Amino acid sequence: MMLRPNERLKLDDTNDKLFYDYPRFVTHVDEGFIQQLTDLYRDRLQPNTRILDMMSSWVSHLPAEMQFAHVEGHGLNAEELARNPRLNHYFVQNINENPQLPLPDQDFDAVLNCVSVQYVQYPEAVFSEIHRILKPGGVVITSFSNRMFFQKAIQAWRDASEASRVELVKRYFASVPGFTTPEVIVHKSTTPAVLQWLGAAGGDPFYAVIAHRIK
Repeated sequence: MMLRPNERLKLDDTNDKLFYDYPRFVTHVDEGFIQQLTDLYRDRLQPNTRILDMMSSWVSHLPAEMQFAHVEGHGLNAEELARNPRLNHYFVQNINENPQLPLPDQDFDAVLNCVSVQYVQYPEAVFSEIHRILKPGGVVITSFSNRMFFQKAIQAWRDASEASRVELVKRYFASVPGFTTPEVIVHKSTTPAVLQWLGAAGGDPFYAVIAHRIK
């Protein structure tokens, strides 16, 4: 196993569905992060394609001017997903209990995961499913910052430095045969730490790990 059993543990080991039982209509990163993510989507996604927004919420951060053939949403709170105007359809599933996605093989051109990868307890199984549902040449964009629900992030993530978290996600891709060597984008914050702690704009670092399904 890529992760040791203790590395998969969460401080709050109650069912994730309970934690996400009520909606949170907030964004979990600042505007600077969101703008960088939207710009990245604009650059890497193609219009009129099929998108899976995995572990999504009430907003997907997709460029407003881009239209897609289908955007499928996945998450743990139906009320949040129902509020998301970019989703054509959504489903609720706890992938830490059941990582098998109810989606056809090679059906999506892109899979997106925004600021949620830190909560995945069985990344080998989840990334295997991502590979399965991607079309050959399809792209995976995994983005994250340094924020998290600390009690719900796995120990391997909690204990790691920011640089080590990038390496961890690269290992997730490497655990599944058939992905390209991941590309990493890092934009560290230039805001002084004390202002970051006070919530100053531009304080969130931006990390993205990107790979394609090999044709």
